[in-house]
Amino acid sequence: MAVIWFNKSLSLPDIQPLGPKTMGEHLGMEWVAVGDDFLKMKMPVDDRTKQPYGLLHGGASCALAETIGSVASHFVIDPDKFICVGLEINANHVRGVRDGYITATCIPLHIGASTHVWDIKIHDEREKLVCISRLTVAILKKP
Repeated sequence: MAVIWFNKSLSLPDIQPLGPKTMGEHLGMEWVAVGDDFLKMKMPVDDRTKQPYGLLHGGASCALAETIGSVASHFVIDPDKFICVGLEINANHVRGVRDGYITATCIPLHIGASTHVWDIKIHDEREKLVCISRLTVAILKKP
């Protein structure tokens, strides 16, 4: 696939400034990789991201998916003309995780003028599938 990013030379240092003082920073999310048509981000499974049974909280997986997909849309659009906002997210939680890191990989299913749809797969450190998510993002003209 061709490079999908508005800035064709997008790299990890270009993404790093988006994290401070956000939910992503609070939950310990870190950027891992940028490809021509994908982003990767990891997040720890720790006291910030677990539910009472000691497992990764499904909401934390959704926060990771929403973060990576929304940022992906931001880097596809012309930021001088448009903004992007989450419209719909779904997630299937297929495996529990008690510790370590999970890694999300985000690829486009649809990049249109008014919507983007992202496929986000989250794996544990053994490369076992933890969560499958789909995020739809609305692309809006700046006022």
